[in-house]
Amino acid sequence: MLTKFLLTILLAFTLLSYTSLAAKTSAPTPLEGLLPNGNFEEAPKATDIKKTVLIGKNALPKWEISGLVEYIHGGPQPGGMYFPVAHGVHAVRLGNEATISQTLAVKEGSLYAITFGASRTCAQQEVLRVSVPPQSGDLPLQTLYSSDGGDVYAYGFKANSTSVKLIFHNPGVQEDPKCGPLIDAVAIKELLPPRPTRLNMVKNGGFEEGPHRLFNSTNGVLLPPRQEDITSPLPGWIIESLKAVKFIDNKHFNVPSGIAAIELVAGRESAIAQIIRTIPNKMYTLSFAIGDAKNGCHGDMMVEAFAAKETLKAPFKSEGKGKWKTVSMKFKAISARTRLTFYSSYYHTRVDDFGSLCGPVIDEVRVVTVRA
Repeated sequence: MLTKFLLTILLAFTLLSYTSLAAKTSAPTPLEGLLPNGNFEEAPKATDIKKTVLIGKNALPKWEISGLVEYIHGGPQPGGMYFPVAHGVHAVRLGNEATISQTLAVKEGSLYAITFGASRTCAQQEVLRVSVPPQSGDLPLQTLYSSDGGDVYAYGFKANSTSVKLIFHNPGVQEDPKCGPLIDAVAIKELLPPRPTRLNMVKNGGFEEGPHRLFNSTNGVLLPPRQEDITSPLPGWIIESLKAVKFIDNKHFNVPSGIAAIELVAGRESAIAQIIRTIPNKMYTLSFAIGDAKNGCHGDMMVEAFAAKETLKAPFKSEGKGKWKTVSMKFKAISARTRLTFYSSYYHTRVDDFGSLCGPVIDEVRVVTVRA
């Protein structure tokens, strides 16, 4: 009788341990990848499209649409236009005041980045509004960072509930109805909040935590200007410039350390910043790596770094071979918060493609206390 009781207890304990282990191993992994029909390759029904124009709010599978939305094949178009579709075969074009949207299941309070391929179709000023209400941002598409139409952007947002609506909207009214932003792939990634460490007061100083990189994109991911650190697609960092900076990976570029780095592609108009906690009158050392991405960006480069009242001008002569070096400076904190800012002094384009903007790469940004 006692043996039977002990066996029952042992079996119950084993089941409890197994259930606990299964619960741990089946914990949800952070969300990452293309949205449902995120590359628009699931075509509309023949009854939901007339020539290229989608008819009805559910005409585009997995998406809702309003206004003039076209489903297009990449390449030459009727009328002599050419639509580059760098990340697949199909894309959507948003006409005047047109919108596409999709409802996403997310974790409330978590930070996410939406990665998407986008380009303008005409030489006119075009803007793409990206919204996850109540957050919204306008993305100017006038500047082409690559000449092949393969620009990829990231937009960050913090989820305020378990279900949010992602909206792409063309707020402009162009004279030519054939103009309007082109979107050819949309993905999402849950971002983990970075923390300063005992060895580095800078959060995400190696830029390892960042947006999803589209698998068939070789151009890196552009981080749009004026992104606050609480919703930035580059966790911990503020994109405070007029133009974008580029998030690059070691699969397609040379990066000084780890899997990712930042390329400052638009001179003084391309800047990143971070505000760190400091102790007034205490001395600190700021260091970072500067180099080139081995992407045809040659010439005399310079990154200017600012911390408290100090400025460091770090020159680097690029031969396009992916070389890099580490530079540093000391600074005295003047308050409990110190802003670190980095930008490129000069403008550069690739030697093999003058239509593609490029610049110096920075990585491994580190701030430590100077030991007395």
